[in-house]
Amino acid sequence: MNPELNLQDKNRRTAITVLVVVCLMVGLSFASVPLYKVFCSVTGWGGTTQLAETLPSPDEVIDREITVRFDGNTAHDLPWDFRPEEVSVTLRLGERGFTSFVALNRGDEPVAGTAIFNVTPLKAGKYFHKIQCFCFGEQILQPHENVNMPVLFYVDPEMHDDKNMDDVTTITLSYSFFRTDSENLEKALENFYEAE
Repeated sequence: MNPELNLQDKNRRTAITVLVVVCLMVGLSFASVPLYKVFCSVTGWGGTTQLAETLPSPDEVIDREITVRFDGNTAHDLPWDFRPEEVSVTLRLGERGFTSFVALNRGDEPVAGTAIFNVTPLKAGKYFHKIQCFCFGEQILQPHENVNMPVLFYVDPEMHDDKNMDDVTTITLSYSFFRTDSENLEKALENFYEAE
């Protein structure tokens, strides 16, 4: 066998292998954010809350109480007032929680805003389940329009069985609103996913 042809075959296979590896790495880099979002939403990593379609049944509710505090703020370039209607609620694990945030467009033109959220302590994220929420969806407020934005949630009764959560008596759910078309939102979303 010709050693020169054998060397060309080896070089060709090496080049193809390197090309395939580079293509896979580029593909994974584009898929990393969606995969990471899935990972965070499944595990509650970085304070990511869980999404739920239904509440636990009444017999799953546990007598252990937890206080849920609410926080709302806006970016400096968004002419909105945004705040929770109530500072906190106390409920039992597994019990339905409901609150509403109030947003007012102080400007003279329609403005679109998008909220990002966080739960602290971060380790509580996997036990905080939202059934209804306005986060990550674009909200458009007309000039001087005032709206209520409801949040329906519960804290998973399984938190009671996690010894790492024995010290948690208060969870804070915080929302930050940004102009949908602003670089501030893009930066906040990047930081949100990096923090997770």
